[in-house]
Amino acid sequence: MCGNSGGLVISGPVYVELLAHPQATEVFVKEFLSDTGIVVEVELREVAWLEAARRFAKYAMRRRKGGESGPKRLLADFLIGSHALTQADRLMTLDPGRYRRDFSELRLV
Repeated sequence: MCGNSGGLVISGPVYVELLAHPQATEVFVKEFLSDTGIVVEVELREVAWLEAARRFAKYAMRRRKGGESGPKRLLADFLIGSHALTQADRLMTLDPGRYRRDFSELRLV
């Protein structure tokens, strides 16, 4: 990142999404992460799992009650957001709208 910020960390679900990209090989992803100093944090602490569960349950309830339209969100989105909220200090995303509603207190980059 920049300034006095710590290093860039990605959660296990983000790592899986990178590996699933049709144009990315496992070797490329591993070399890219190594070359850039990005750390993969595969362990999600219990607090992150609980936070993801609570927020996913709220989202599911909203959706069932008809309060949410558009494509369904994946559980991975909630794991990624909860990891950033409980084990990091911000979330870098190309889709901030996806996280604003369910993680309003999360600092987005």
